[in-house]
Amino acid sequence: MHLAVGLVIVVAVSASLAAIARRFGLSEPLVLTVAGVIGSYLWFVPEVHIDPELILLGLLPPLLYTAAIRTSLVDFKNNKRAIGLLSVGLVLFSTFAVAAVVWALLPVSFAVAVALGAVVAPPDAVSATAVARRIGMPRRIVTILEGESLLNDATALVTLRTAIAASSGAVSLWKAGLDFLIAAGGGVLVGVVVAAVLAVLRRRITDPVLDTTLSFLAPFLAYLPAEGIHASGVIAVVVCGLILGHGAPAWQSAASRISERINWRTIEFILENTVFLIIGLQVRTIVEGAWNSGLDHPALIGACLAVLAATMLARPIWVFPATYLARLIPRVARKDPAPSWRHPAVISWAGMRGVVTLAAVLLLPQDTPELAVLRLLALVVVGGTLLVQGTTLPWLVRLLKLRGPSRAEDALQQAALLQQAGEAGLRILGENITADTPDDVVQQLRERIAKRTNESWERLGPSEADRPTPSSEYRRLRTAMLAEERKTVLEVRDSGAVDQEVLQAVMGMLDLEESTIDRLDEAEEEIRAEPLKPPASGICEHLQSAPHTAIADRPGECRECVAEGLAWVHLRMCLTCGHVACCESSVGNHATKHFRTSQHPVMRSAEPGEAWRWCYVDSLLG
Repeated sequence: MHLAVGLVIVVAVSASLAAIARRFGLSEPLVLTVAGVIGSYLWFVPEVHIDPELILLGLLPPLLYTAAIRTSLVDFKNNKRAIGLLSVGLVLFSTFAVAAVVWALLPVSFAVAVALGAVVAPPDAVSATAVARRIGMPRRIVTILEGESLLNDATALVTLRTAIAASSGAVSLWKAGLDFLIAAGGGVLVGVVVAAVLAVLRRRITDPVLDTTLSFLAPFLAYLPAEGIHASGVIAVVVCGLILGHGAPAWQSAASRISERINWRTIEFILENTVFLIIGLQVRTIVEGAWNSGLDHPALIGACLAVLAATMLARPIWVFPATYLARLIPRVARKDPAPSWRHPAVISWAGMRGVVTLAAVLLLPQDTPELAVLRLLALVVVGGTLLVQGTTLPWLVRLLKLRGPSRAEDALQQAALLQQAGEAGLRILGENITADTPDDVVQQLRERIAKRTNESWERLGPSEADRPTPSSEYRRLRTAMLAEERKTVLEVRDSGAVDQEVLQAVMGMLDLEESTIDRLDEAEEEIRAEPLKPPASGICEHLQSAPHTAIADRPGECRECVAEGLAWVHLRMCLTCGHVACCESSVGNHATKHFRTSQHPVMRSAEPGEAWRWCYVDSLLG
């Protein structure tokens, strides 16, 4: 009973503090860790003792899995060299750099020093992605950091276990290397096999509840067998998650994907925030244990600062040469040109440690010399990197003027992709119409595609406060209608005239439609706050040969709409003749009509602050 109450309190407090941190734009890991530190010194808060197996089995697999299923396998493969250099090379380099410092300052064997180096070497997946999401780093940097954090734990844990075995004289250098290869290869094999089995099952499961249950089991189905054969459970979970995430659109139903996404986001939120609060709650116990260990206090403080400095400095010392030396090879340089120095600068400073470090240090045997001091060193690295790097990383990104992903440009790319998808759907519709297909059904399908496509384009351009669009008016009126419909359904419910199952089914349909409208409104507000910058040019011959602008024949208005007495939504300009006309969301749709009559292939937006172009022939954005 006391354990259950404690868990409820920890989760409630961590969720509340995370919400406050988000409200004020603060770092969630840092806020939660500081709160935990304060809590550890309050008299009414009991001591918290973490079972390392609980962290490594209960928290690490689901956290890695939820990150893996969101990671693009294509982006991961495109950045595999950088990810490998960080998740394997940097971890080993940091391990031995820290080991040299520990061996020089503390009365421990080199194997024990290497064990501590492996403990503090891997940056935390949660810390890096939490800061990246909050400050908006460039997407390639985020991809590299996420890929690194998915695999570096495996390198560190294998190295740690090898060092623990070496401390008792039970392993040689050659055996350590062989064990490392077996752990990595076995983890990949188990991850592929488990993903293949789950993929077969998912093709046969249509119930979203059963499919989500299978998803909850997936990280453990990969982790436990891998660990059972002495392979890397971390690598197995990551490989399984990458494959299942990549194949989800083909293997799962839409309802299953939505259910899985929402449930895993909830689990991730709870686990991430609870983890950092627990880290803070460990502080008092660890500090007091090291302070009373018998080691000279100035030497203890010096060792803490030296290990923290070695951990933080090892990263840039490795990252910069690893980034540029490989590109001295002509084949590598042609395939992947060297990035600006600002990218490795940010990557080298994004080295916050987290819960895996504290869990790993608890794996050290109880008879390890200076165990209490080693635990304090791990704690100082976690707290120090969160405090120093976690708080200054946003400042560094702003100082270097690194531009994160633009929601406005994302919306433009989304509209272009929906346009292409819609045209493909209309082609299939035309091929599948039979003599028995009612004309009104075909018309409804065409209108549904047109509404979805036009709605995505209408999110661009001027604010709806200045010029209401058809989609914004639809959302406003439909929201009012849904509120009244729900009110009616609730009145029927209270009267007891309809069965509960019927009521739940109707309410579910209303909720699903309203949730879609709410998400569109939220995205609309975010997009309107940013200027829309032109994306990279397209690849079709029409976009390559077309100019980026032209002299408008009637700036600021659609001549046809004025003549016909119609209102337009957005304006487009032909880049061949400069004719300005209204978009497809407008009643007149004169820009598309101009293309059909003139065959001028490329237009551009004529809205203020927009410079994107569109090829009507190839349906490409440029």
